Amino acid sequence: MDPQEIPLRALHLPEAVGWWPLAPGWWVLIVLLVAAAGFLLRAWSRRRAHAAARRKALKQLEKSRSAYAYHGNPVTLGAEVSELLRRTMLAYAPRAEVAGLTGDAWLAWLDRDLDEPRFHKGAGRSLLELPYRKPETVAEDVDIDGMLAAVRERLRTPVGRGA
Repeated sequence: MDPQEIPLRALHLPEAVGWWPLAPGWWVLIVLLVAAAGFLLRAWSRRRAHAAARRKALKQLEKSRSAYAYHGNPVTLGAEVSELLRRTMLAYAPRAEVAGLTGDAWLAWLDRDLDEPRFHKGAGRSLLELPYRKPETVAEDVDIDGMLAAVRERLRTPVGRGA
């Protein structure tokens, strides 16, 4: 038989494999990625909500510092900062552990997670007596900037960090 007489047609290639519908393995991967994204979003929102009291306290500390720059009354500043610190620590630590602390025990508790003692032996010690002094009796012996720096560090440091 003559090759010219054979009825041959042109070769037809199969269509390219489409991306849809997806294979079951891809569906499993998509479900895992969505679950992981949901887990990460939930963890992020929980962490953000947990730190909300610290963020608000830092803003309030800055407002108190600005108000002090205006009115210049260290006794008012000491009372505001002392109350702010107590309320914020109650938001993060067990009430039974923190609520009854006073004096040196309170200052020791505040120093608990810090790298160096800023309250018991530092400028934060003035929080004990500053709110109870007369404004005219507060001399230069009170380091307001050091006290505010100690409180700011305490508010930025998570409670129980070292535990």
